[in-house]
Amino acid sequence: MSRLLPELAQLERLIEHPALRHRILATMGDLPIYELELGQSDGIAPTLLLVGGIHGNERIGSQILLAWLEHLLGRLAWDRHLQQMLTQVRIVLLPMVNITGLHQGTRCTAQGIDLMRNAPVEAHGLHLWPLAGQQLTRHLPWYRGTQLATESQALIDSVQHARQRASIVLSMDLHSGFGMKDRLWFPYAGHRLPPPHLAEAVALADLFNQTFPMHDFYRMEPQSINYTTHGDLWDYMYDQARKDDGALLLPFTLEMGSWLWLRKNPRQLFDRLGLFHPVLPHRLRRVLRRHWTLLDFLLRAAIEHEQWQPDYQQRFVLHQVGVERWYL
Repeated sequence: MSRLLPELAQLERLIEHPALRHRILATMGDLPIYELELGQSDGIAPTLLLVGGIHGNERIGSQILLAWLEHLLGRLAWDRHLQQMLTQVRIVLLPMVNITGLHQGTRCTAQGIDLMRNAPVEAHGLHLWPLAGQQLTRHLPWYRGTQLATESQALIDSVQHARQRASIVLSMDLHSGFGMKDRLWFPYAGHRLPPPHLAEAVALADLFNQTFPMHDFYRMEPQSINYTTHGDLWDYMYDQARKDDGALLLPFTLEMGSWLWLRKNPRQLFDRLGLFHPVLPHRLRRVLRRHWTLLDFLLRAAIEHEQWQPDYQQRFVLHQVGVERWYL
């Protein structure tokens, strides 16, 4: 089956590396959902958790994660600084969550469920049907399902397992398909109220912009500025994490602006994946390496989280900055 899914073939080749640990979270038919782990194996460690392939027609997220992982594994052979850094941090990757959707080239799972509408979370305020999620039929887009899908539960279990062994979990979920600009989204998607950790989002955004001023092609904002949805998995996991004593979960979503690829190459409209994927080879290579700086930054930010996480007084000020920046 991996011959029909090149990303799965690449993943199964990478897991042969001795530094990489892996487990299968679930199997959909004969297609496995892999969790990969690199770095510190024992004890409590800051954790970077990276997710791709939640929507099966957005393959570029899976491909970026696999390319970045291959890059890290290649450096391990000679980069002593990276070797030392990985003793301080844990990297957890789920590159292909919606494995049946990736295999079929569909946004939804084989059961017709849109995983980003699948959690037991109801949107508040204005939301558009069916974009916000619908439970009428699996034959219409954005079907929520009637219970947590196996793929959703696998992701939830992986996040919970990571939090049990972490001092902090920074997560990034890679998507494509909205607008012409790359966006970094944070909760909430279900309503337009500020999240309790808005101060941390401001601190991390400002740190990235100060460190990489030439990477101003990202727009960081709450997802709800653009639209609100039912059933967002990261809203659900973020709220669940705030109810227990586990590690802080700070979830972000990279929403790559795939409409820009379409504008540059309108012929992609005639490609099955053209709305969500950089089809031309040179553009694909450019997108594959475009976000490595962001991933490297998140890795270092996880390790050095105590250096940028705001204290009590700073949180009050930064929360107000965030409210004025995004909610007024």
